[in-house]
Amino acid sequence: MPASRPFRYLGLALLLSIFILIVGQINVLAQTPDQDKLEQGARLYAENCVVCHGPNGEGRVGATLAKNWPSIRPDLTVETIIENGVQGSPMPAWSQESGGPLNQEQIDALVFYILSWQTGGFPTFAPTPTFRAVVPITPVPEVEGDPNNGAVLFAHNCAVCHGPQGEGRIGATLIKNWPSIRPDLTVKTTIRTGIPGSVMPAWSKENGGPLGESEINDLTAFILSRSETQVVQITPTVAPLSPVDVSWLSGWGGVLLFFVLFVVIIAGALIAQRRT
Repeated sequence: MPASRPFRYLGLALLLSIFILIVGQINVLAQTPDQDKLEQGARLYAENCVVCHGPNGEGRVGATLAKNWPSIRPDLTVETIIENGVQGSPMPAWSQESGGPLNQEQIDALVFYILSWQTGGFPTFAPTPTFRAVVPITPVPEVEGDPNNGAVLFAHNCAVCHGPQGEGRIGATLIKNWPSIRPDLTVKTTIRTGIPGSVMPAWSKENGGPLGESEINDLTAFILSRSETQVVQITPTVAPLSPVDVSWLSGWGGVLLFFVLFVVIIAGALIAQRRT
């Protein structure tokens, strides 16, 4: 009878190892699709939504999103708002069917990420990249402000709607000649107060936005430095870090992990046997 005790330990260890492997693989298979969707939504949010709604959904020139959504189907509520926008507000339509840049898979990922704020289950990602103008920009005569600083401000606040080079996206094209006696005043006023009833919000602090007067001057100088014949490239100086990839657990990595766990458990069982 005592001689069978090591085999009993080995059998229990083997069964425990198999149980751990099965549970671990089920957990990976069950969670990886949701994790991938969450990470995709987080990236899309950083690229398209953070400018207006804030890094943590706290609101900026757009509504607060980190909240409980009072709806029987909050996913459909958020999906509809993203797809079609909110008429008469600064929220534009983002679906390709409505003229926006996002397909249905991307919208689904965004909805999944935004609703994760209800439970605090969202992942932490690296900050969005900082930007600089590759080629120094020559100031426009008689226009107040620094266009080089304006290029950075534009990348952080305006490119998501107007395109990285002002070519237009869900907002108007800014690479053009401005037909006005004082185009600087036209641009400043638009930035300060927005355009009521359109997707262009007010950006000045006096009107509830995040930008001060000097920043608006710099933005104006940069926008007016754009023309149909001269485009200054704006590129990121650092890229956001990629989230941790755990998909390896579903392949050979999971097998290797099982083997290591099995060896550890067997060793522990043998040590326990020697002590008894």
